[in-house]
Amino acid sequence: MIPIEKLDQLIARHEELEHLMAEGTDLSSADFVAISKEYSELNPVVKTARTYQETVREIADLEDMLADRETDPEMRELAELELPVLKKKLPELEREVQLMLLPKDVDDEKSAILEIRAGTGGDEAALFAGDLFRMYQRYAQNRGWSFEVVSASESDQGGFKEVVISVSGKGVFARLKYESGVHRVQRVPETEAGGRIHTSAATVAVMPEVEDVDIDIKDSDLRIDVFRASGAGGQHVNTTDSAVRITHIPTGIVVSQQDEKSQHKNKAKALKILRARIYDAERARRDAERAASRKSQVGSGDRSERIRTYNFPQGRVTDHRINLTLYKLDQVMAGEALDELISALITEDQAAKLAEMNN
Repeated sequence: MIPIEKLDQLIARHEELEHLMAEGTDLSSADFVAISKEYSELNPVVKTARTYQETVREIADLEDMLADRETDPEMRELAELELPVLKKKLPELEREVQLMLLPKDVDDEKSAILEIRAGTGGDEAALFAGDLFRMYQRYAQNRGWSFEVVSASESDQGGFKEVVISVSGKGVFARLKYESGVHRVQRVPETEAGGRIHTSAATVAVMPEVEDVDIDIKDSDLRIDVFRASGAGGQHVNTTDSAVRITHIPTGIVVSQQDEKSQHKNKAKALKILRARIYDAERARRDAERAASRKSQVGSGDRSERIRTYNFPQGRVTDHRINLTLYKLDQVMAGEALDELISALITEDQAAKLAEMNN
C-alpha cells in the first residue's frame, strides 16, 4: 500500500518550494539553486502522485454513483464503462509511485572510478581484463560518457594486469555499480594447441567518484612517499622521483601512481583514487549493516562474489545473481547488449526493495 501521508507531504513540499521560488526576494543564489534542484527532482514524483490520487478519487466517485439507485441510466452506463478502465490503470500507477518513493542512493548521479584487475588464470585473465576494459569503453561511448584511463599496468600479451578508469557523466554510478564483483570467462586461449576450454577471471570494482566536500581526509592521516618510476623489467622510466605512493594511515589503504612524468600530477591522481576507495569502504560498511537486516538483495559491491560468466564456445553470458542468460555474447562484449543485463538487475533490485517496503 502507498503511504498517503507521504504523498501529501511531498505535494505540500512541492507547493512550498514553488512559492519560495515565486517570491525569491530573500534567497541567496546558492539557496535558489538548491531549491530549484529539489523542486525539479520532486516534479515527476508529484505529477505521478497527483494522477494516482485523482484516479483513486474517480474510482470512489464512480463506485458511489453505481451504488446509488437514483443515478441516471445514461450516467450509470458511462460509469460502468469507465470504472474497469480506471481500475486496470491503478496498479501500474501505484507501482510507479512506489518506485518513486523508494529511498534514493545518494551516489547514483555521481561519476565513477572503475578498477579492473586480472584474477586467476595468468595471461588469459589479463587478456580478459582487456576485453572487459573495451566492453566498458564502448558502453560508455554509447551512453555519451567520458572514459579516461587514470593508471594502467599492461601485460606482455596485450591485456591488463590492472587498469583504473574515471568514467564521467550523469548517472554513471547508478548503472555501473552492479558490475562490481568477479567476472569469469570460459574460452579456448589462442595459445592452447589442444583446443581445451580454460576458465579464468577478472575482478571489477566500481566506486562513486567523490570530491573534497564528500569526504574529509586530514593531511596528518596521510603518509606520502615518492620514488623513481620504473617500467617493465625494472628499467627507469625517468631519472626523477616522480612516482607517488600515498598511505591512508587510519584505514591502511595504499595507492601508488607513476603514469605521469610529473610528481604533482601523480599525486593528484593518487588522491582521486584514494578518496574513492575510502568513501567506498565506508559505503560498503553501511551497506553490510543494512543487508544484515534484509531478506534479499541484489549483489552490487561484494568484490569476492562471482557475478557473471562469459562462455565463448556457447556464445552466452550468465548473470548468476538473477539467473539471467543471454545468448548475445558478441553484443555484450561490444557494449551494446550490456544494458539488457544492467536493466534486469535494476528491475530485480527495485522489486526486492518494493517487497521489503510492503512487508
